[in-house]
Order: sequence, then structure tokens, then C-alpha cells
Amino acid sequence: MRKVLVAGATGYLGKFVTREFKRRGYWVRVLVRRKSLEKLDEVGPFLEPAIREYVDDVFVGEVTDPASLERCCDGIDVVFSSVGITRQREGLSFMDVDYRGNVNLLDHALRSGVEKFIFVSVFNPHLFEELEIGRAREMVVRELERSGMNYAVIRPTGFFSDASEFLRMALSGRVYLIGEGDKKINPIHGEDLAKVCVDAAESGEGRREVPVGGPDVFTYREMAELAFSVAGREPKITSIPPALANLLVGAIRPFSRHYYTLAKFFLIAMQNDFVAPPTGTHHLKDYYRELLPRLSRRSDFRV
Repeated sequence: MRKVLVAGATGYLGKFVTREFKRRGYWVRVLVRRKSLEKLDEVGPFLEPAIREYVDDVFVGEVTDPASLERCCDGIDVVFSSVGITRQREGLSFMDVDYRGNVNLLDHALRSGVEKFIFVSVFNPHLFEELEIGRAREMVVRELERSGMNYAVIRPTGFFSDASEFLRMALSGRVYLIGEGDKKINPIHGEDLAKVCVDAAESGEGRREVPVGGPDVFTYREMAELAFSVAGREPKITSIPPALANLLVGAIRPFSRHYYTLAKFFLIAMQNDFVAPPTGTHHLKDYYRELLPRLSRRSDFRV
């Protein structure tokens, strides 16, 4: 039986990946922070599954602390990592977690003789070179290239969890777009993306990149209109000129470089097309319908 270590297992994608590896007969170890152990038993805020039943071994460690990872990869054939931060925590930066954390994991994988490393980075990485989050993840890709290890870099256009923000805004009564909202994207459901990740782990092809999106292509305006339709609300859409949006996002920078980076990331994404080869069977309209009751109940919902 092949063995896998899933790092980032309590995140949106990581939960689906953990389940998919188990469904395909793998022995599954998850790397989890002590503070996140309870998430193994919880359905996530974006309908990602509870995964305790799919886990054979829980390894408690911090990717930012190499000593805590000792022996985490022993006996492991494949390492999967979607490790990264979105919300600021404990003073850590994207370089601390997205770069150094993943490199620490790679170092342990190399020492333990792991066969393959699957890493999730960004689509259209050249657009994010100025941002720490983009640089950090692409620096990991460069480390993989230099490592000599067999690897695959997965580049999704965007997650359904990100697209849920349009439904949240629709429920609040108004959706805000950057410009006319005419740029296109085909976001992908976590379950569909998990299959792509596990396919890459099982593929005989090595050292490759996998751009991937979902089955349906939308403009951002069409996504907003879909959200209003599912919410049963009259569409109210406000277009913010890109110059003004950049000015507003720039005002965040003196107060929080972290949240400036996240805001700038999504600002760039909404001003460019993000369309990759389509895959999967999950449709955004169905996802919005599934998510609607949860968002309607949780007025404090935040992404």
C-alpha cells in the first residue's frame, strides 16, 4: 500500500485531497498544527468534509519549525502540500509559511527518500511577481526544480471557496466588481481539484506543471448575476474603476502588508483572464445552492 503525507490537510483543498487519497487506497498521514486538530472532525465553512475517518495517522507539527517535522516523512511515498496562510497569525509572513515552511517540508521529504512531491501554487504566476505571496510560492517551485525530486506543480485558476464571496455579497444586497467585470475565470470545486492532484501523484510523468480550471467559464459579472439569482435577490452591481480600486487597496499597505497583499492579489486576478483547461463535474450554480443555507444562517460569515 502506498503512503502519502498531506500537509495543509485542514484547509479547503487539503480536506478534499485527504479524502481522495483514501478513496484510492492510500495509507494517509496528515500534518496538522496542534491548534487545528479539531478541524479534522469539522465540516469546513465552504462545505469541505470532516476527514477524521479518512486519516490513518496524525502527525502534529509546525512547518515553520523544522525540528517539529522530524520523521514526518518516514515511510512516505508521496508528499502533497497546499500549505499557506491567508489570515495573519502569530506574526508570520508569506515567506515564513508559504516559502520556508514548504521548503522545510521538502527538505524532510528528500532526507526520507520520498518519491514525489505535489505542490499547489498560483495560476499565471507572472502576474503576481510583485507580491510576496506570489514570490514565496514560486520560490518553492524553483526549489523543487533544483531538488532532483520527481514533482508536480498544480496551478488552479481559483477555488469555489473564493467564488463564494460573490454569494456572500449578493446576500448582503450588493456585489462590487473591478471595472466592468468582463474578465473571465473558470474556478474549480475542491473535490474536482483533489482528483487532479491525486492523478498527478499517480502519473508516470514527472517534473511537470498542471494548469487546471473547472468545467464552466464565467465573466465576473456573470458570476455576480448567478449569485443574485441563487440568492433570490434583485441584482445590484457596482463597478469600481480599477484606478480607484488600486488607490483604496494601496491605502491598506501602511497598516497591514499582509492584508494589502491579499487584497492586491484578488485585485490583480479580477483584472485578468484566468481560464485553464477545464475539468470536473461540479458546477458553481449547484455549489451556490448548497452553500446558501449556511450563509443565510451565518450573518457573521467571512472569507
